Amino acid sequence: MLRGENMAKIVVSYKIFPTDINVDFEKLKQAIKDCLPPHVEVYGYSIEPIAFGLNALVAHIILPEDKSGILEDLEEKLKAIPEVSQIQTLMVRRTH
Repeated sequence: MLRGENMAKIVVSYKIFPTDINVDFEKLKQAIKDCLPPHVEVYGYSIEPIAFGLNALVAHIILPEDKSGILEDLEEKLKAIPEVSQIQTLMVRRTH
């Protein structure tokens, strides 16, 4: 099988907890997009209520299966965003 666009990809869903309740989710989405390694893209977002007015951003991210260490690199970059308190991996699955 040739490497290329037909290679399997990994879809990862992260729950991203902001540092406070007043975080601008559009700014946070842009920061996530800006920190992505090459060949990684956001598939979609949703906002999930947590408690007492605090919401978390759920990001669905697609990355290539054949890139070694890319998942760890992505997680470190997400954790380094100033508006991010913590991240939680919700799901990892393989897709075509």
